[in-house]
Amino acid sequence: MAPICIRRREAKSFGSFESFGSFVGTGFSRPFVFMTAKQHWETVYATKGERDVSWFEPSPGVSLAMIEAAGVTRDTCVIDIGGGESRLVDALVARGLTCIAVLDVAGGALARARTRLSADASTVHWIEADVTADWRWRPVDIWHDRAVFHFLTQRADRDRYKERLAEMLEQGGSAIIATFALDGPEKCSGLPVNRYSPETLASELGDEFVLVDSRRHLHTTPFGTMQAFQYSSFRRR
Repeated sequence: MAPICIRRREAKSFGSFESFGSFVGTGFSRPFVFMTAKQHWETVYATKGERDVSWFEPSPGVSLAMIEAAGVTRDTCVIDIGGGESRLVDALVARGLTCIAVLDVAGGALARARTRLSADASTVHWIEADVTADWRWRPVDIWHDRAVFHFLTQRADRDRYKERLAEMLEQGGSAIIATFALDGPEKCSGLPVNRYSPETLASELGDEFVLVDSRRHLHTTPFGTMQAFQYSSFRRR
């Protein structure tokens, strides 16, 4: 993914520039530090608690409802893209699923989820990787993504995401993707996002994926603000 830039004075709480292997860009009225996506998200999870981030939800109700609607059983194989320390994995384990993977670019987030799950963590496959990078697991029946795709503002990153999706999702499988809605925030965690409707997301994914369900959801952040999401479920032809 493309580097993320933050202003020098904003980076002070993250430690020295050298500790991130970063460099100061030129051509700006004020210097910028360029951070990779991994550096950005590792920093977020190293400096904030579970309830200190806007995307925290005590129970992933909409995600679970759409996974149920997709026909999940104990034999279903599910991957949670950008799962971090989301509590979706807890609910899937409690339901008796044994084929679960959680992928996140931030190893710190995965470590916190593993600690929370304790002994149950051993039943989950943990993947520390950028979804757009070269990673592999077994084919899955359900691909779940709450709020990763909308960060992919560059066409090349979206194309690589769709390549991974096509490689991993079985024919007839379900892709459940949640993004900010058209009237949702324009940024998250200081980063720009693309906003979607179910129809524009369907157009982005292409004819191989058929829109079968969509739901609008107003997420209440731990800070009391509201964020408009759209959740869309697609069936792969």
